[in-house]
Amino acid sequence: MAFVAPQVLGVIVLGVVPFIFVIWYSFNEWRPLTGELEFIGLDNYSRLAADPTFSASILASLLFSAGVLVLNLVIAISLAVLLNRRMRGMTGFRTIFFSPVVVSVVAWSVTWGFLLAPDGGINGALRLLGIDGPNWLADPSTALISLVVVQVFKGVGMNMVLFLAALQGVPEELREAAQLDGATPWRSFWSITVPMIAPTILLTGILTTIGSLEVFAPVQLLTGGGPGNATNVLPFFLYRTAFISQQFGYASAVGVVLFAVILALTMLQWSTRRKWVHDEV
Repeated sequence: MAFVAPQVLGVIVLGVVPFIFVIWYSFNEWRPLTGELEFIGLDNYSRLAADPTFSASILASLLFSAGVLVLNLVIAISLAVLLNRRMRGMTGFRTIFFSPVVVSVVAWSVTWGFLLAPDGGINGALRLLGIDGPNWLADPSTALISLVVVQVFKGVGMNMVLFLAALQGVPEELREAAQLDGATPWRSFWSITVPMIAPTILLTGILTTIGSLEVFAPVQLLTGGGPGNATNVLPFFLYRTAFISQQFGYASAVGVVLFAVILALTMLQWSTRRKWVHDEV
């Protein structure tokens, strides 16, 4: 208890208590600069239900999260399978793929800002192939996709390492038995490897979903929520409502809804584990 007490105390003081205050403020019209606090009941939530910008933010958050989740898991598993092979140079490749995880998110976002600029590195490479690239961050059809790519390559290394550890725990004799029975490598992967690493897939899926729904810095640095509301995800909408518009009670209601969305998606993923996660009962 003595060892866990500092962590528990930190969670309570910096997490639980502020969240209780956020819930309370969401039922009030709060003006911190003047010290006014007026109870208005569910009015903030009624405003959210009728706010088209909020609806667009929820859609942007869900699309962003779905894109990050699918791409991240597919790429992470593919890289882990590749790097799990005993070949020369694989340690260096692991380091290369993991290095973005330890890079500052600000530095990472700024670098991608230069790459995705109209005259940046990506469009320069496309011009060499005779292709005119779009304005990636200013075009509504490509802005959200660009943010998804930036977020995926920032965090895929962590999931790759987790999957790599899970793959090394798959008994080799199971693969050998499948090979003797005539199973193709693809069949062996789906029938043996995937069920054995299913707990890791569940863990990484939950963590990736939570992280994608909390994204802020890339949006702030690359698109500012635009063009229009194409990348105005919920955390950025909350930030603008609170610190730009000075509507702290309304922003608190957005925070409560964001928490509810994250909780609902997490519980949905957790509730399905018995249907596909190995050894779950």
